Amino acid sequence: MEVIVQKYGGTAVETVEKVQKIANGIIQRKKEGYSIVVVVSAMGKTTNRLIELANSVSAKPDKRELDMLMATGEQVSVSILSMVLKEKGYESISLTGFQAGIKTEGTHTKNKIIEIDIERIKNYLEEGKIVVVAGFQGINGEGDITTLGRGGSDTTAIALAAKLKCPCEIYTDVDGIYGVDPRLYPNAKKLDTICFEEMMEMSSLGAKVLETRSVEIGYRYNVPIYVASSHMDKKGTYIKEFDKQMEQKVITGLTISDDILMVTINHIPYSPENISNIFSSLSDREVNIDMISQTSPNNNRVNISFTTSKENETVVDEALNEQVKKISGIKVKKDSDVSKLSVVGMGMRNESGVASKMFKLFAENDIYFKLVTTSEISISYTINASDKQKAINAISKTFNL
Repeated sequence: MEVIVQKYGGTAVETVEKVQKIANGIIQRKKEGYSIVVVVSAMGKTTNRLIELANSVSAKPDKRELDMLMATGEQVSVSILSMVLKEKGYESISLTGFQAGIKTEGTHTKNKIIEIDIERIKNYLEEGKIVVVAGFQGINGEGDITTLGRGGSDTTAIALAAKLKCPCEIYTDVDGIYGVDPRLYPNAKKLDTICFEEMMEMSSLGAKVLETRSVEIGYRYNVPIYVASSHMDKKGTYIKEFDKQMEQKVITGLTISDDILMVTINHIPYSPENISNIFSSLSDREVNIDMISQTSPNNNRVNISFTTSKENETVVDEALNEQVKKISGIKVKKDSDVSKLSVVGMGMRNESGVASKMFKLFAENDIYFKLVTTSEISISYTINASDKQKAINAISKTFNL
């Protein structure tokens, strides 16, 4: 029998009625002759409620105990779905991450999958059972329950599909992947297909449909991924290996991130040591830096700008106040009223002039940009937040997104 892995997000299982509905869909695929592994998230907003519960008893909950608590959400989902399937006459078994053989390492609440012992799942599939696995969780080398962070259930599903060498279907609250978020641009077009590289780039630049590391696993192990709605019968989007037919569009997608803090440090005495000390101070406080720009030396001084998440503002202040005391004459300026806009497309590899078209669009629409970074298949800009919608409309219309 051909194996498939299906994943259902929290909105798909938030009520018993919705669980009944997805169970019927799973049974239909079973009748078509598939062996099925189902990965589910916690019901609705369960994870948020569990975190709120932890915060009600501790100002800073211990992360090991938080993992223990959060993992219960998915355990409720898998047991309920398995019960429903059995009630409908189909053999099913629910498994926690540990029971499914998912081994992890790293920091609690942000673990990564390092291995999956697939034998138990394969045995249950051979017995004809539908295997229902708790997403978002695993077990580390010390035997502690761990969770995988944002997008963890997608990561679980795609990692299982990689191990089982089969396709993965992600059912969520959107009906596929769009060139631009339809909430920002109502005329946005849904993509029939997108290649792994483009999807990874879009995810890393702010698209919320799939977490970057889950797409990276699909890319590394060539797992075909299908993203579709869990509650609408509409055709979704396939994420797969690049082929030349996909190259017809120069720009495939546009992403926006509003969670941007832009920091500029002026008048830094030009020396590798000063630059190193600034970024070491940020790194020591686990500040993740995104875009970076440095001017050419002028009178032996340089200016540096970088972006990070707004949630890092307090620790950024702490790090840079320390550097202001150490490096004579530097001045720090912050700007949180900015957005990062990125365009992504494999077509950029072979077609010149994309940056020129973008600059022309900005000029025609009186849009000022502050930082620019590029990769082989993307260009990112920081712009004033007030210009965000104007930029989205102009780019989407020009590039038929």
